[in-house]
Amino acid sequence: MSTSLSLRARDLAFAYGDRVVFRGVDLTASAGQRLGLVGENGVGKSTLLRLLAGLERPQAGSVVGGGDLGFLRQELPFPDTARVADVLDDALAEIRAAAARLDVLSERLAEDPGDAAALEEYGRVLEWAQAHELWDADRRAKLVCAGLGLGGIEPERPLGSLSGGQRSRLALAALLVRQPETLLLDEPTNHLDDAAMEFLERHLSALSGIVVVSSHDRVFLDAVCTDIVDLDPALGGPARYGGRYSDYLEAKRAERARWEQRYAEEQEELKQLRHSVAVTARDINHNRPARDNAKMAYDFKTGRVQKQISRRVRNAQLRLAELERDQVRRPPRPLRFAAPLTGRPAEQRLALSVRDLDVPGRLRLGELDVGTSARLLVTGGNGTGKSTLLAVLAGRLAPAGGTVHRARGLRVGLLEQDVTFADPTPTPRRLYAGAAGEAAPALSSLGLIAPRDLDREVGRLSVGQRRRLALAMLLASPPHVLLLDEPTNHISLTLAEELSEALESAPGAVVVASHDRWLRRSWQGIELALPAG
Repeated sequence: MSTSLSLRARDLAFAYGDRVVFRGVDLTASAGQRLGLVGENGVGKSTLLRLLAGLERPQAGSVVGGGDLGFLRQELPFPDTARVADVLDDALAEIRAAAARLDVLSERLAEDPGDAAALEEYGRVLEWAQAHELWDADRRAKLVCAGLGLGGIEPERPLGSLSGGQRSRLALAALLVRQPETLLLDEPTNHLDDAAMEFLERHLSALSGIVVVSSHDRVFLDAVCTDIVDLDPALGGPARYGGRYSDYLEAKRAERARWEQRYAEEQEELKQLRHSVAVTARDINHNRPARDNAKMAYDFKTGRVQKQISRRVRNAQLRLAELERDQVRRPPRPLRFAAPLTGRPAEQRLALSVRDLDVPGRLRLGELDVGTSARLLVTGGNGTGKSTLLAVLAGRLAPAGGTVHRARGLRVGLLEQDVTFADPTPTPRRLYAGAAGEAAPALSSLGLIAPRDLDREVGRLSVGQRRRLALAMLLASPPHVLLLDEPTNHISLTLAEELSEALESAPGAVVVASHDRWLRRSWQGIELALPAG
């Protein structure tokens, strides 16, 4: 891979209609750098990747460089009748064409070593072949397919017979096999199990080209990235942080503290200046009655005092105008959980008890006890019954066999993965008002719904926004036991961090079903691992 490889975006701006996604975005990446894009949902991570790939045109700014670009498409550009082998052959086509061309050029040079045109082309094709590791391509194809869990799929199998997850992994495999100089990846860990994610982390970390990736998997970002680009609002706009995701979190906390401190200091100075202009600068006590022995000098001193007053007022006014013009804007309120996640139990006791649970084809569980202050993490692969268990504990699903005991007066709340509202017309403000009691905090104070979305119809909200609203409605009357099914899906990394902190201090019981490796890695409570089928 050429060390001169670079990708540069300058002053990018993009909007969908009258909704500005971002403006003034700069980004530079060089060979060996792996940039992770993070930020609140809707700040433009996917849009930026599409602009870098040339799939969208910016309203302003430019993108140059990157060499051979590869963008991870969510859908394979092949008909359902195409075979798995067709997809891999297409990924290898350019590499095989380069190998064939090198053979032709080698024969020409053997016949005529002085053929300058052949020599020049041979050098150019050879450089491309080395950058794409041509001579390792077939072995790479086998390793990538095996690493992403596709090794057991027959090459002749038609794409129409694959699951959605298998098709997504095949699209990722095809891109890794082709190995372009610059990889642009939007949520590449979707549909990957732990082993496949670990393989992808090792593979990307070994590449010598450029990688720009958007991901909600914090362990992935921590393992792969050399830099983090935060598109969320900050004091100087989108910012870049060197190092892993862990380093970014440390820098972000320190930056936020500095921003809040500077804002507070400037607001205090503004308050003092306004007071000075209005009162202090004019208060020289020059209206105090003069003593008899000072009356002759009074007129002279009055003129001097007035000049002093004018100068002080003028200086204060100039500084006030300057600070009002250039003052640091208020730090945007982070998404926070202003209300407790759970209600405080009257006493420490058994909240939920399960014995000999049987949901045919979905879940079998011999015994489970959940105390009123328990922290339980339910793990397991897809199809092991994590969501089923939470639905049973919440009383949403009746098991075919076994018993479920709930303590008297116990309130249980469940945040499901797929939140839907029967009527798409109410707004978040209206729905929350219907669920909230008099003592509940205002929806806007929870930090779960952005102010601009409070009065949008719920039918127009994204999946993540609907989940946040459902969580807000649960918090309106905090349950004694909170059941969370994949709580970090479809939410920003910032909110995921906030949620993790809130879970630690919740006074009641929390049961979480999650595949989130970052959450699992930092979990301090009990873990229940459900076995595969």
